[in-house]
Amino acid sequence: METVLIRIIQLFMSLSILVLIHEFGHFIFSKLFKVRVEKFCLFFDPWFTLFKFKPKKSDTEYCMGWLPLGGYVKISGMIDESMDTEQMKQPEQPWEFRSKPAWQRLLIMIGGVLFNFILAIIIYGMILFTWGESTLTPKNPELGLDFSQTALNAGFQNGDILIDANGKSLEEDAQSIMIPRRNGIYSNVDLLRTVANARVIKVKRNGQDAYVHLTEEMGQNMIMDSVYFANYRFPYIVDSVIDGGAKVAGLMKGDRIIAVDGNETPAFSDFERYITSLKDAGQKVDSLQIKYIRNNETNTVSVAMSDDMKMGILYKSEFQFMEKSKKEYSFFASIPAGVTLGVNTMKGYVSDMKYVFTKKGANSLGGFGSIAKIFPKLWDWQRFWEMTALLSIMLAVMNILPIPALDGGHVLFLFYEIITGRKPNDKFLEYAQVAGMILLFGLLIWANLNDIIRFLF
Repeated sequence: METVLIRIIQLFMSLSILVLIHEFGHFIFSKLFKVRVEKFCLFFDPWFTLFKFKPKKSDTEYCMGWLPLGGYVKISGMIDESMDTEQMKQPEQPWEFRSKPAWQRLLIMIGGVLFNFILAIIIYGMILFTWGESTLTPKNPELGLDFSQTALNAGFQNGDILIDANGKSLEEDAQSIMIPRRNGIYSNVDLLRTVANARVIKVKRNGQDAYVHLTEEMGQNMIMDSVYFANYRFPYIVDSVIDGGAKVAGLMKGDRIIAVDGNETPAFSDFERYITSLKDAGQKVDSLQIKYIRNNETNTVSVAMSDDMKMGILYKSEFQFMEKSKKEYSFFASIPAGVTLGVNTMKGYVSDMKYVFTKKGANSLGGFGSIAKIFPKLWDWQRFWEMTALLSIMLAVMNILPIPALDGGHVLFLFYEIITGRKPNDKFLEYAQVAGMILLFGLLIWANLNDIIRFLF
């Protein structure tokens, strides 16, 4: 329950920051062009607001709504979420949005998206300045990778070593597949995209060259399944022996377990899968035949197992088989590095957008529950800011889509006006706004319904 609360708090904080910055982008451009902003609201406020105030000599009322699905600024003289059509029937005023040149109205509408992208760049830059850029490289990459189930279904096999994708070498990308975090390990998303978008991937399998042929659907499934793609395999080396069958059998620190019951287990994950298969089959096992290497000599012992299939061994973690390197950034060096990271993140997200408009993509849509899960279970400021920057870019990209009720819908109509020299009539804009809002709320309901279904089933 505590971890759920931590994730909810992080989600609430992150979305609050993103909404405030987004709406401030619209607000500041409106003020720049002397357009009146009647209300600046964090979250939506149907029927009532949690609090509101209006400074003296100000045209703007600042408030906080109770429905945390976004926010808005009510700009005089435009059809927006407020659906204030009565105002549009009055004579045009010089402080209204509709009275301004099209290029000014365009900047006002893209202001939110622009500020979200700027925010992401600033956050990325400050992350690099504060924590630097850390990478882990494997000391024994010859064990290859353990793949996600979706990747296995596509034709990869545990133990494969990635060589190239469509002829492009994967050596550099694969070396940085593991990114250290205090609360877990996250796969290299760029590597996943490179592999998923390729049709032929060359791997080293059991010492021989092999090829994995991916269809577009397989690549799509890998992208939509998760950002998890693969992790490096590491050997099962005893770090310490506690009371149990291992101690009685004489296993010692430094022993490397290489087989169990005659089944080769070169990696720790192989051993774990064998134990899991026994549990899934409901087998009660009193002992296992463990084959191990000590001082270059191979031995086999019978190890008694506890009721919960434990031997009494603590093993060396994957981090003990990785070499950590860290690149530090000065304040001024972090700025262009943050821009580069922000641009590359946006490019990657935009390239993934094509998968959203497919059947698999629609079923993979997630709501607030899915968003909350990307935050760590334990409080981690670095991870929090990384996810906030990513969400800021996602919010910018989603908002610029040419859908009525989104900023991109208003931008589309403004481009139409600039090109044709004619404004769409107010009645058309009103209908478009309603249709867009119905579509967006439908998508919101669908995404959160997917979360509920995943939770229940």
